[in-house]
Amino acid sequence: MIFFSRQTAQGEQRPRRKVGCLGGCLIFFAVYFICSAILGWIMGDAFSSSSVELKDQTVYHLQLKGTLVEQAQEDLPWASMLSSMPYSSYANQDNVGLDQILSNIRLAKNNDKILGIWLDGGQLSMAPASAKAIRDALLDFKSSGKWVIASAKNYGQTNYYLASVADCICLDPTGEVSWNGLSAQKMYFTRLMEKIGVQMQIVKVGTFKSAVEPFFRTSMSEADKQQTMQYVDGIWSEYKQAVGASRHMTEAQLDGLADRFMGLQSAQAQLEAGLVDTIVYGQDMDSLLRVYTGTKDYHLLTTAKLINVKRPDSKAKDKVAVLYLAGEISDEDGDGIVGKEVIKTFKKIAKDDDVKALVLRVNSPGGSADASEQIWRAIQKIKADSIPVVVSMGDYAASGGYYISCGADYIYAEPTTLTGSIGIFGTLPNASKLRDKIGLDIDGVKTNKYSDLEGNILFNGLNAEELAMMQTMVERGYDLFTSRCAEGRHVSQDYIKSIGEGRVWLGNKGKEIGIVDEIGNIDDAIAKAVELAGLECYKLAYYPEVKDPYDELLKLFDDTTEEEKLMLKIKDFCSQPRIMARMDDIIIR
Repeated sequence: MIFFSRQTAQGEQRPRRKVGCLGGCLIFFAVYFICSAILGWIMGDAFSSSSVELKDQTVYHLQLKGTLVEQAQEDLPWASMLSSMPYSSYANQDNVGLDQILSNIRLAKNNDKILGIWLDGGQLSMAPASAKAIRDALLDFKSSGKWVIASAKNYGQTNYYLASVADCICLDPTGEVSWNGLSAQKMYFTRLMEKIGVQMQIVKVGTFKSAVEPFFRTSMSEADKQQTMQYVDGIWSEYKQAVGASRHMTEAQLDGLADRFMGLQSAQAQLEAGLVDTIVYGQDMDSLLRVYTGTKDYHLLTTAKLINVKRPDSKAKDKVAVLYLAGEISDEDGDGIVGKEVIKTFKKIAKDDDVKALVLRVNSPGGSADASEQIWRAIQKIKADSIPVVVSMGDYAASGGYYISCGADYIYAEPTTLTGSIGIFGTLPNASKLRDKIGLDIDGVKTNKYSDLEGNILFNGLNAEELAMMQTMVERGYDLFTSRCAEGRHVSQDYIKSIGEGRVWLGNKGKEIGIVDEIGNIDDAIAKAVELAGLECYKLAYYPEVKDPYDELLKLFDDTTEEEKLMLKIKDFCSQPRIMARMDDIIIR
């Protein structure tokens, strides 16, 4: 089976453990508390209106903590109870929807009852492209004449890039601003694999397809360093330009501050450097909010509350469908883009005669090639019905993520979107040394020359002839991949191969080489879809539907440690023979 890139290893069902007396008691109390929470929700919240009334003198309290996701999911009715239970991991699953934040900022700009926005905190986990989308929305908000203030105990670097748009940046007296420059690192498993007796046999197409390097190298290749440095430099340049424009500082000044490692400097040093405007305790922000609002009777509304403020209903019949495609691409199961389910959604959209245009919000490092091909085919069928398709790329649209994007009529990307990565590779584990170490012998019979090939991959390794066959398979997959890209971008396949080779590009460079049409956000993509469909009045219809919170309940008790996740990732690479095109697992700080 051919796979396109996957950002992280997919977890697996863990072995069941025997439940003793203590375990039985814990289960009893867990069931008791959950049933109590459900009963309380049924008796209370289920019969109350979720609509929030917007009052005069309101401030949008945008809390920058947790993890940013593309599409928000419904809050669990028992969330507060679960977060306080011993050993529950729910407290670490504080997801914030990018879609809700952008919608709330648009509402805040156009509603006279909202006076300004308070960016509270600096530890929201997000990628640069998503941070820019929020930052641009805040700049648009400020164009209305309203204010933005920011406060935090500590600002992460990407969070500071976002907060720099504020009219006033506040820092706690004991806090810090992480303005240190960017680095990119990856883990190499070669020596670890040697110690356990497993060798990776590699087949690939693409000089820059470096995702396999951690399994046969101990450091970056020159090609990988070149491409990684290019996009890290591009992201850092965006940070410096944006922060410099907002803080009235030159890029040279900002580089100088980064070389001082401002994350270890005092709050006073941050103030003197011009990174912040004032030093104030978080508990004293009320005084500053009174100054900005002009009253002590202001009202704060969080993202979760403000999203429930009623929006004007559109009377238009025509629809623009917005389909979120986020996460790893899989065939029939998974938490990301599940091909089987996505195809159902496409069919549902196609049956709706009121849908006149389709916007795909793609945020994916890739996954299953077959699922990618099926999604590509579904897009072509939608286009055949004279429905224009426009892609809005998020943080990633690489490898399989680019595969499902390339067939659209028009493609938008953020300047710091990671895209491209058009290449194929195979990692074929050879555990023959491990087999010898543990004294495992294997014997059998076969009817044909290659009947035992799959078994030999793991236990004996492949010979030169068999590796050549695998290489041919990889090249065939690369040829199909590049042909889809060439057809979608209206260029020759040779050109796609010249910019492919597994190379990762930033969105702004993607525009230069033609794999992206324009730099812009999801609002720009919607506007383009409206233009291509020739619509004057329309309403938006969002897909997929928000997941039922009850289906998510059991996921909250996952107690997998980081060490176990790392080992599962290695096992995922070794567990079965497969061909992949994958973007690097690389950490940018």
